[in-house]
Amino acid sequence: MKLRTSVGAVLFCVATMVVAQEVPKNIRAESVPEIPKNLAESVRPYIEREVFQFTGWHPQRRQMLLIGRKAEDSVSQLYSQIVPASDAADLVRLTTGLEPIRGAQYRPDKSGQILFSRDEGGNEFYQYWLLKGDGTQPVRLTDGKSRNTQAHWSQSGRQLAYMSTKRNGRDNDLYVMNADDPKSERRLAELAGGGWGIESWSPDELLVLLRDYRSINESHLHLCDTKTGTLSKITPDEAASHGQGRFSHDSRHVFYTTDEGSEFLRIQKLDLMKGKVTAFMDKLQWDVEAFELSPDGRFIAIVTNEDGSSHLRIAEVSTGAIKLEPKLPPGVISSIEWHPNSSELAFSHSWHLQPSAMYSIHMRSGEIEDWTIAAKPDNKRSKFVEPTRVKRPAPDGVTIPWIIYRPDAEKFPGKRPVVINIHGGPEGQSRPNYIGRNNYLINELGIAIVYPNVRGSSGYGKTYLKLDNGTNRLNAVHDINVVMNWIREDASLNGDRIGVMGGSYGGYMTLACMVEYNNFLRCGIDIVGISSFVTFLKNTQDYRRDLRRVEYGDERDPVMRAYLEKISPLNNVAQITRPLLVVQGKNDPRVPFTEAEQMVKALRNRKIPTWYVMAEDEGHGFRKRANQDYQFLATLLFLQEHLQK
Repeated sequence: MKLRTSVGAVLFCVATMVVAQEVPKNIRAESVPEIPKNLAESVRPYIEREVFQFTGWHPQRRQMLLIGRKAEDSVSQLYSQIVPASDAADLVRLTTGLEPIRGAQYRPDKSGQILFSRDEGGNEFYQYWLLKGDGTQPVRLTDGKSRNTQAHWSQSGRQLAYMSTKRNGRDNDLYVMNADDPKSERRLAELAGGGWGIESWSPDELLVLLRDYRSINESHLHLCDTKTGTLSKITPDEAASHGQGRFSHDSRHVFYTTDEGSEFLRIQKLDLMKGKVTAFMDKLQWDVEAFELSPDGRFIAIVTNEDGSSHLRIAEVSTGAIKLEPKLPPGVISSIEWHPNSSELAFSHSWHLQPSAMYSIHMRSGEIEDWTIAAKPDNKRSKFVEPTRVKRPAPDGVTIPWIIYRPDAEKFPGKRPVVINIHGGPEGQSRPNYIGRNNYLINELGIAIVYPNVRGSSGYGKTYLKLDNGTNRLNAVHDINVVMNWIREDASLNGDRIGVMGGSYGGYMTLACMVEYNNFLRCGIDIVGISSFVTFLKNTQDYRRDLRRVEYGDERDPVMRAYLEKISPLNNVAQITRPLLVVQGKNDPRVPFTEAEQMVKALRNRKIPTWYVMAEDEGHGFRKRANQDYQFLATLLFLQEHLQK
């Protein structure tokens, strides 16, 4: 059982009650005007008060574990839910604290204990804690200093396996402990590289399946003997992506995803005794983004990413015949998990009208039951617009896809301003899910939002995924010109009022667009973005550096270093004359705060209007309510000032 990712990605776009227009105590706001009170008040209907996401089943009961945030919570906490489609008032709160819960799971035994992880101030040095359910304070299991990830319980719950950088701060080693005695921790395998992770335990608890992630295009699977720590590689040496892996219920087979010999991730089945690999349900024509086998071995739930939308199928393992194929609105499915008794499959679903619906499917009847926390009446939400898909060819013939959310033409006649919102990664993907408070831009400001999937995005095959690597980086930036040309041709959009924004790699793309297309853009919003690839690679955390070199290029090579220097926005700041809003977390381990500081300094030296929002208690994106609210209000004010006027 894998420790689920928290709802940080949802909560990054969705906040709770708006704090007054005061600057939060941990925010350093430079050149940001005072937030008008009427702007803060107008945003309230668009701010989701209560958002929860399924993160696991109770081992014995029909009870869900949730990560979420009530109106009174400043950060996400753990809750339990017994009654489907209940009100948030009926939830049982399990944790407190000033830092958000980042993942959680029940211990798979009769103890009722819960393992959860937290970091401090967004630094991503996660620690594991055990919540015993007896009213006592949680017990920290890890050392409080190193980065600990990928925790998996053995089937009996007696052993806990996880990855940790505690040996040298760089490599992800495999550790095992008895959670009842943290001193029993032992390093089972010493591993080289920061990309190692756990996929699953074998049900007989003799093996752990590990994944050695080297890049989005190359990863390998290994078996680790839980007694000796001996590793056995089970995938070919050739460069290919070997992704999610699960043992069969009898421990005799491994099911895993791979794009070996294919454009898309598909499922293969390995017989561990015979060493024979066979394709499983290989007629699926899109990436298999997730799958889970039922504990009794009878069924497999498969989620495919079909042009950005998730599609769920439940099939028989023995034949591959599809048993259930629920119809859901176009959106994104996450956190699929079987109940331990194999009778029910639960999952979360996000689409343009709902941030996190939760459902379970009863295998015997096929009935879908809604577990979504009942929301307070919201007349605004029913008017949130559905995105539409667009595809256009780049000059070199590569097809570039994107989605657009358009304002209501009757309410906002004429050509509308546009914000191009670029995803991070760069291996991410913009998908038709809930965009939260960004609906305010569409419904109240009449601003259209375009979410492009430039080359290098996932979901469109491995060839497309590789098209931005190394010295092809600027080709992805040039894809934004394809989007801008289309905007200028669209009768409902204003090609003279285009802004660009993005986070992480999307922040780099924002800055690069401001360099390349300064004369065609009104403004930009850079959120935790890379300003110089050379300084970024020097200062990013040790466990990430080599993984990022594979994607961006190795700055130690003189030729590549010269190219990275050439394309870095910091070295081309003289080409920027338009206003920028820069947002950064002081504790960001991925894109260090120095990337923002040096860019802000360079812009101000050239007298470019630059607003700067720095959070002293955040990392790679804001997760605390007050900080999120202030960031959003500053964003609205910036767009009103520099895009709409």
